[in-house]
Order: sequence, then structure tokens, then C-alpha cells
Amino acid sequence: MRPEGSSGTSGGELVVPMAWMYAEYIADELLRTGDLMPPTTLEFRAGRNALALTIFLSDGAVGGARVVARLDEWSSLTAAGRPWRRWVCSRLRRLAGGPDPGPDLEMARAAWRWLEETELLATDLDAVVPGGVDPHADEEDEPRVWTPAWELGLPLGHLAIHLF
Repeated sequence: MRPEGSSGTSGGELVVPMAWMYAEYIADELLRTGDLMPPTTLEFRAGRNALALTIFLSDGAVGGARVVARLDEWSSLTAAGRPWRRWVCSRLRRLAGGPDPGPDLEMARAAWRWLEETELLATDLDAVVPGGVDPHADEEDEPRVWTPAWELGLPLGHLAIHLF
């Protein structure tokens, strides 16, 4: 693969979304290190996409030792109660208004569309009783609800950062 040109033109050659691919690689490594779920699951994909979007859309370059230095920032961005969804949408709009959005933005948009449009069956945390989960109850007895993939992927990504 040839790297993406800086002039915005590729002369008919393949243009590679290196910034997006690097963000996705870092997200993948964080999730694999955390060993939260098998990498073949949709939950893993949701976590990887949510983390990759956070990494890609956050300000500043990422590379080498700077990855570790940025973990606190990414943890803050993915924390519960933060307006992550609104932050992602505003950053994507801002990048789209730039001079040459390029293939990185298209990959980020595709990841966001998947996170928004895909629903995963997950435990309904709002239905959990105040005393906790009954240890004698079957897993099938847990209340479950269809949830947008980003709502499941975001806390998984946040947890993976902490486990790293």
C-alpha cells in the first residue's frame, strides 16, 4: 500500500486512510490487552469502533510513547455521563467542513453509522434491582434490551483503557 499523499491528490493511485487505520489499531490493541471479550464478537467491534472514533477525533497526533500519554484524555472522553455522542457528531461535522475530508473521514463516518444503526442485545442495566443481581438466577432470566452499539461499545472501550 502506498501512503496517503499530503496534497490531496493521489495521481490515480490508491489513497490509504492511515490516520483512521492507526486509530483502529490502537483501539484494537487496548481491547485485546483488556481481554474483555473475544475479538470475533459484535461487542468487540462496538468497543473498537467507539475507541477508534475517540482516538481519531481527539486533538493531537498519536504515536509511539504518546499513546500512553493520551490514555487519560481518552478515558475522560469515554467516561459515563459525558456527552460522547454529541462530541463525536460535532467533530465529524467539523472535519467534513474542512478543505479535503479524505478517506480517513469516510472510514470514521462508516464506523459511526455502524455504531448508530446496529443494535445489540444487552443486559438492561436500568432494570437491575438495587440489591444487585440474584446469584441463583439463570443468565436467561436477566432483563435484556436492544441497545445501539455505541452505548455498549463506549463503556467497553472505557474499561479497556483502565485495564491497559
